[in-house]
Amino acid sequence: MTNMLSVPLPEELKDEMERHREIKWVEVARQALWEKVKTLEKLDEILAKSELTEEDVEKHSRIVKEKVWKKHKKELGL
Repeated sequence: MTNMLSVPLPEELKDEMERHREIKWVEVARQALWEKVKTLEKLDEILAKSELTEEDVEKHSRIVKEKVWKKHKKELGL
């Protein structure tokens, strides 16, 4: 069974795609979608083994953001 997907495109992208009519854009989109699905499957596999809780992730996220901000703040002389 074939399913259809309709994707709105910005005019600029549509124009560029029309300049290259030799490209099978449907196939390019299909390949990109498969690659994304494969990446998500790998991430799911990795995350399934994780023992981190949402709370742990939030905590570490705040710590990383603070350190990155301090670094950039220092570099910018703020």
